[in-house]
Amino acid sequence: MCLLGLHLYVFLDVVLAMVAVLARTILGLELEPQFNEPHLSTSLQDFWGKRWNLMVSSILRQTVYEPTRNISKRFVGRRWSPIPAVLATFLLSAIMHEVMFYYLLRVKPTWEVTWFFLLHGFCVTLEIAIKKALKGRWQLPRLISGLFTVGFVLATSCWLFFPKPLKCRADARAFEEYAALRAFGSDCSHALFGRPSITRSH
Repeated sequence: MCLLGLHLYVFLDVVLAMVAVLARTILGLELEPQFNEPHLSTSLQDFWGKRWNLMVSSILRQTVYEPTRNISKRFVGRRWSPIPAVLATFLLSAIMHEVMFYYLLRVKPTWEVTWFFLLHGFCVTLEIAIKKALKGRWQLPRLISGLFTVGFVLATSCWLFFPKPLKCRADARAFEEYAALRAFGSDCSHALFGRPSITRSH
């Protein structure tokens, strides 16, 4: 599971970096970095909002979080409006991941991924409520809060997020596709530049 998590991180980093290069080359847009050292997160708010998959976080912030917060202000007030906005954002993220897993793995949803995001959404809202109640009077040292945050993300990922792709052999499929891609690239290079001549000695 740790290797799968590392693979997911590297895969997303490479794919999103390629998207950023294409956006810069074709459209002249400069996209923000995809990750910001997520292993240094000191809270779940810090992890999801400022360090993990920043491109998606920025899109969800503008399309889901901010509109939901603006609507919520009318019902719960400005102070507590972030809570329903956070829950709505994590709910949409859960649905998006379930749809992606369905199309990538071709298996019916088992909803573990949804529970993963709902759990994290609930914990982020709990963080917000605690911070508002304490008003900055007390906080954990960065080292301890960082260990708790990264440990919680890893533990819940191994519990709810990674088992589904592992059951469907997504890791084996990925390596098979990488091998096929490598073979395709090799065939293309041989077709373009010719095969090296092989001399046999008798």
